[in-house]
Amino acid sequence: MEKHWKLSDEEFEEKFSMCNFRPLCFTHEAHLRLAWIYINKYGKDVAFEKYSIQLQEFANKYNADGKYNATVTFPSIQIMNHFIEKSDSYDFQDFMKEFPQSKTNFKEVLSKHYSGDIFKSIDAKQHIIQPDLVPF
Repeated sequence: MEKHWKLSDEEFEEKFSMCNFRPLCFTHEAHLRLAWIYINKYGKDVAFEKYSIQLQEFANKYNADGKYNATVTFPSIQIMNHFIEKSDSYDFQDFMKEFPQSKTNFKEVLSKHYSGDIFKSIDAKQHIIQPDLVPF
């Protein structure tokens, strides 16, 4: 079990927003959980703004320049919101059971929307590139 599970959703959000989250504990699943918390609490648009700003602050605090990727962040929120709208889950653990592909095949889900490798593109890291295959 990943370490972020020791925290309630409220503790998780507070710890991350204060940049008091250990980088090694901020796994892909923890990214998804933060997106899930924000979308459920604030709605998709506000979630994207908060998520983007805080991810950049987190990357800056831990000297992970170039780690933040605007084009990965944007579809992450879009995809998570799509799954949330289809979900019958009341908590993140059940949500992950319902949509395991969000954790195990996330790059594959993104590849349905983007033809290129947006993970390596310098432009994609700095600016949101809209999908060129299937829009959100």
